Amino acid sequence: MITTSNLSKKYASKTVLNIDNLEIPKGQSFGLVGNNGAGKTTYFSLLLDLIQPSSGHIKNNDVLVHESEDWKPFTSSFIDESFLIGYLTPEEYFYFIGDLRGQNKADVNALLSQFDDFFHGEILGQKKYLRDLSKGNQKKAGIVAALIGNPEVIILDEPFANLDPTTQIRLKGIIKNLAEKQGVTVLVSSHDLMHVTDVCERIVVLEKGEIVKDLATNAETLKELETHFSGSESV
Repeated sequence: MITTSNLSKKYASKTVLNIDNLEIPKGQSFGLVGNNGAGKTTYFSLLLDLIQPSSGHIKNNDVLVHESEDWKPFTSSFIDESFLIGYLTPEEYFYFIGDLRGQNKADVNALLSQFDDFFHGEILGQKKYLRDLSKGNQKKAGIVAALIGNPEVIILDEPFANLDPTTQIRLKGIIKNLAEKQGVTVLVSSHDLMHVTDVCERIVVLEKGEIVKDLATNAETLKELETHFSGSESV
């Protein structure tokens, strides 16, 4: 379980995130939505100890994230292209991540073989460096790298951006399989309300760093979110 308590992040006098309490159970597919500047990436950055909280804390499986690194062996993520190593080929990068996570080349190859459709012949065996791949193909590589080593928690920031429709559909299947069949806790942020509604059993809406909605996904969720973001919701 991921537990957030009295968490805030301030820059000078500006508060960009303020969450009193948020609990994400093990195995939940969790969506985080909001307009630009709502605090989505800030929350994920705090969850990954990329920045320090101004107050409060996040616990990942009872580990205080900003005080210990014991959460790292069971947590993985792909936030953006800065997580990649541009001068490596995809294969070199996958093996490097595998080595960090205690996986040998055979282990990594076995995992990669499950994503032939997702890669669509554009990642492996191309003799290209990661920096020379398209934004979409860089994202594909980063997402699959985040699956290496059987993580229990996976964090994906805007995973559907820059992907073509076919790849978006395949990615939705991957995320659903992780949460529903493998019991992985998957956290997804997205501007695409339809995609996040399709793959997440729960969706939290952030506005100006605060939680304004916490929804269990059902047949009406997409309509409720669209009404909220269109500004037509009664106040």
